[in-house]
Amino acid sequence: MHAKNDMIKRIWQGWAKPENADAYEDLVRRDVFPAIADEAGTGFLGAELFRLNLDNEVEFMTVMSFDAIDTIKRLAGEDVTLAYVPDKARTLLSHWDERARHFKLQVEYKT
Repeated sequence: MHAKNDMIKRIWQGWAKPENADAYEDLVRRDVFPAIADEAGTGFLGAELFRLNLDNEVEFMTVMSFDAIDTIKRLAGEDVTLAYVPDKARTLLSHWDERARHFKLQVEYKT
């Protein structure tokens, strides 16, 4: 167990109708995450997409890892809480969080 005091996790959620969920997931994998990596540049440490199938919609959560808030500013601008939702993603999502949340990673445990 050790502290990772230099890592920031950016967490955001969006929701899609079931008929759009697979297309959104494919878009994120193929276009959105690579575009984020290009735009944020050095200091972008990776991203994960989580999916939860609900009764009438599909909830997605992204967790992106950055080395510093300045790296996030290259992606989101001065107001780092603003959501990054490309136009193509907006056509597939029914609604989304307008703001992302940022957590400083304090402890990471791996076996």
